[in-house]
Amino acid sequence: MPRPDSPPDPIRPHRGRLLLGATPLGQPADASRRLIDALATADVVAAEDTRRVRTLARSLEVAIGGRVVSLFDQNEGARVPTLVAEIAAGATVLVVSDAGMPLINDPGYRLVAACAKAGLTVSCLPGPSAVTTALAVSGLPADRFCFEGFAPRKQAARRSWLAGLANEPRTTVFFESPRRLPECLRDAVGQLGDDRRAVVCRELTKVHEEIRRGTLAELADWAADGVLGEITVVLSGATPMADPADLVAEVTALVAGGMRVKDACAAVVDAHPGAPSRRELYDAVLRARDT
Repeated sequence: MPRPDSPPDPIRPHRGRLLLGATPLGQPADASRRLIDALATADVVAAEDTRRVRTLARSLEVAIGGRVVSLFDQNEGARVPTLVAEIAAGATVLVVSDAGMPLINDPGYRLVAACAKAGLTVSCLPGPSAVTTALAVSGLPADRFCFEGFAPRKQAARRSWLAGLANEPRTTVFFESPRRLPECLRDAVGQLGDDRRAVVCRELTKVHEEIRRGTLAELADWAADGVLGEITVVLSGATPMADPADLVAEVTALVAGGMRVKDACAAVVDAHPGAPSRRELYDAVLRARDT
């Protein structure tokens, strides 16, 4: 049996690994030291756009040390067997997307799934992500959220998708093209209402970064004349609707304690953001008394 400090058996090469590297959204200085090292040392760099990764490397003043291959939606399935075989033979393969974290609405999932199935090492070099960056600056609740990728292109599908978010209590993050943003926001007003809060993040981390907050109606008016740049939208969650029977019970309890009905209705409505109007609750209390 070889000693623990003996060199690896050349006939049985060490198993390689897959690295997922987050790339800057716009500022090269956001690149991590680990990403820079990986660009220099990986045996293979699988990039969504080979030209962009070479441009990034030049801006970071690092020479890509290994072979550069393309990895995008249309060719990922064909690339996976070869890349998995190379990793199994001991190679380090670095996957990078155009900007942000691979797999998050970008290529890489099929390769990761194949490596996991083969028992190969998969590691992440964390860093920039448009999803979490937009969420952080939005000013909307970030304790629970969901990511929806790109909004549907066709209007009918988009309206149906937006209708599905009408009662979603979590903050929602999604991408949209600048060309379709005005129409998307108008559809959102129609499906979700004028007053739903949202944030449009344009050109995150770049020179012309813009964070526009407001109601859907306000944002639709702002975008009507056209918007340029990369767009990430953060949509506030729906306000949970209060159960009318529970509200009536609360009013009844307050009245039993000596409060007037109108005052009790006002107190209960103020305590529940999803409650109906004071008049509607008052009428519900009177109807409950008659039954």
